[in-house]
Amino acid sequence: MEKIVAKLLIYGDLPEDSILVQLADVYRDWHAKDYSKEDLIARCYKQIKRLLVLGTSYAFDKNLWHNYLTYLIIMDENPFTLTCEKVGSKDGSVNHFAINDFHAFRELFDFDFSTLEEELGIDCFSCITDYKAIDKPKLMYNVNVSEKVRNLSEKLEKAGSDEDFFKIVTGFYESIGVGAFGLNKAFRFRELDDGTVEFNPINNMEIVWLDDLVGYDIQKKKLIDNTKAFVDGKKANNVLLFGDSGTGKSTSIKAIVNEFYGNGLRMIEIYKYQFRHLSQVISQIKNRNYKFIIYMDDLSFEEDESEYKFLKAVIEGGVETKPDNVLIYATSNRRHLIKETWRDRRDIEQDGDIHRSDTMEEKLSLANRFGVTIGYYKPSRQEYHDIVSILASRNGLSIKDEELFLEADRWELNHGGISGRTAQQFINHLTGIDR
Repeated sequence: MEKIVAKLLIYGDLPEDSILVQLADVYRDWHAKDYSKEDLIARCYKQIKRLLVLGTSYAFDKNLWHNYLTYLIIMDENPFTLTCEKVGSKDGSVNHFAINDFHAFRELFDFDFSTLEEELGIDCFSCITDYKAIDKPKLMYNVNVSEKVRNLSEKLEKAGSDEDFFKIVTGFYESIGVGAFGLNKAFRFRELDDGTVEFNPINNMEIVWLDDLVGYDIQKKKLIDNTKAFVDGKKANNVLLFGDSGTGKSTSIKAIVNEFYGNGLRMIEIYKYQFRHLSQVISQIKNRNYKFIIYMDDLSFEEDESEYKFLKAVIEGGVETKPDNVLIYATSNRRHLIKETWRDRRDIEQDGDIHRSDTMEEKLSLANRFGVTIGYYKPSRQEYHDIVSILASRNGLSIKDEELFLEADRWELNHGGISGRTAQQFINHLTGIDR
């Protein structure tokens, strides 16, 4: 195995603590005849445990070894894989080295662990190549990653040549992508010691669709039209969803990411205290072959907060132009994002146009940076009843409308008032009790 791993060039920059490198070191020591049997067994078991942890995290199945190698191929961001993601596999000398690497991977796919197992008296490798995953709820693992790795793994198992292997892998890069951005829909990030940021996938993002949000058809259409233009490479605007709490603003953003994930849309969630990292985030994603929504939930600023100035400069007006593959989508309970006070209006002009105040203009200009503003308002009593009725039907509740609406009205009096969220919570309550 150590000789095969040594052949890797494009994919050869593996961390020393990676499972593949550690197993190659086991084989190197075994072939050198300078080892303790108990030590080699312990080292093998350690890497097997790591494979099991990875397999459990993503619900890998059948051949855990093949799933792991496929996961390595998918996650390796290097100049070759990033170029394939961006423009596909073009004719070039680098393809020669890539095919050599894929020959090595085919050897690893077909690697025979039986000799080492016989020598050490173990059977762990045989077990992971005929692996049966434990059935578990999909909420416990990233279904999106699991399905893509397992499907690609099965295709690579059937590759009849190095060239076939090459076409399958590069086709995946071109259609899906490479690395975490290729596999996941949404991310948060953290700052590293070197000043860069590291993106961490959100594995348990709610699977919700726009059709799940009852009503708000005009609002949803505006959001769809803008996002569709964005993923199609046309001009699109930053979006501000404002209005009453519980009306579906955040749900709409999650749904739009689910709807357009297959078109290359990804989301990065950012919190107010992270705004100083916005430029760094944008610099690391601007050359990727995806469309990114930078998502700011429940965005608002108090009177004494000044982060809005930095956000305003980043959205529009900085020295570096915002790249075409990045938009900002924000939700807020405030139409103008920033708390207004009467002190802001002291320099009001005589003609009564209060928004000519310098202070007010500075604050209101932040909301103006969002080219599309969509209002989400509390439903009327009749609309609230309509939402309750539709949700009850979706959940298989057979209750007469008169009784259903009466109970819904009683519920909202003690649970935040009329809203789509209150309606959903009421239905959740009904489905959880014996009737």
